[in-house]
Amino acid sequence: MTQYLIAFNDEWVHEHTADELREKSVAGQAVIADLEAAGAFVFANGGIDASTVVCSVQARNGKPLLVDGPYVETKEHLGGFTVIDVRDDETARYWAGRMAVALDWPQEVHRFPSPPAA
Repeated sequence: MTQYLIAFNDEWVHEHTADELREKSVAGQAVIADLEAAGAFVFANGGIDASTVVCSVQARNGKPLLVDGPYVETKEHLGGFTVIDVRDDETARYWAGRMAVALDWPQEVHRFPSPPAA
């Protein structure tokens, strides 16, 4: 089995009303329930946006330095993600497609590299 990240960019999603977000949550949770039933679900969270940044961490003299900024300038920001564990790319694409249809916004699929052989 291989883990995959299915993610969406916050900039790809137009503003939604609270009712629309509740509907999307119900639709997304239905896909998550199917992932759980298939034994493929690892973790998900869709509540990330630019306002959720807590801090920036840099290495200074071998120690972490936590600061309130600066942050990387970007017009794109991770909006949410699901990590799944499935047998192949085709299966990962299937689940990403289910998520894209349920939420009605684009998803990206990233395969985590396999750990090196011991």
